Amino acid sequence: MLFHDWPVPDNVAIAMTDRHGGVSLTPYDSLNLGLHVGDASQQVLANRGILAKRLGLATEPVWLEQVHGTHVIDLADIKSVELAPEALAQQASISVSHPHIADASYTNLAGRVCVVMTADCLPVLLCNKQGTEVAAAHAGWRGLCDGVIEASVAKFSSKPSELIAYLGPAIGPKTFEVGAEVRAAFMATDPNAANCFVAQCQATKPNKYLANIIGLAKLRLNKLGITQVYSADICTVSSPDYFSYRRDHITGRMASLIWLKS
Repeated sequence: MLFHDWPVPDNVAIAMTDRHGGVSLTPYDSLNLGLHVGDASQQVLANRGILAKRLGLATEPVWLEQVHGTHVIDLADIKSVELAPEALAQQASISVSHPHIADASYTNLAGRVCVVMTADCLPVLLCNKQGTEVAAAHAGWRGLCDGVIEASVAKFSSKPSELIAYLGPAIGPKTFEVGAEVRAAFMATDPNAANCFVAQCQATKPNKYLANIIGLAKLRLNKLGITQVYSADICTVSSPDYFSYRRDHITGRMASLIWLKS
């Protein structure tokens, strides 16, 4: 679990997992929370149960089927699944709920848990300073470029200037190599995005750049008026404590969660 000293409103809880503390076997060792990556489903569900117990959750997080898009679901439209205390006491597996196709979720309801899964993509958690609204967004480069952060912020009743953003572990600016088309896509919406790309040696890697996905997310957040932004600044590719698809290809998924306590 990532421990932080970020200022968080009293009524808001956030959590970001690493790869440790679960029961999955290699190459998913050990706290893999993704059912879609080839790991045994009973192991993943056990890991989700372990996580729910550790966080003291009363309802199952609303797990998403993420497609690198911009759709945001409101958890008020999703039926809540309560977690049985006796099951969590045994760290038993929790139920398999039907995943909802989306890359972000929002709620203003107490106890409903927004969650996204990542293994290099950037998790973005949002809340208002009053602690009455929260959201979680999965920001791979496609979703980020297409506006998943903007779509998530649009769900809030609060003004963007009243929001706080928390950016979790993601692929770092020294390891995220992309093509010129990625740079062009971001610059088409904001020329300042050029500052988040560093050209590779054109003799050996023509039209290749190192991209700073955290910097690109901060640009989007700042442009919306969100200036209170906190970042883990942990590269998932470089750190063995985190799952990384680019590094390992076959691997697990971390989770970033946010919810209202009451």
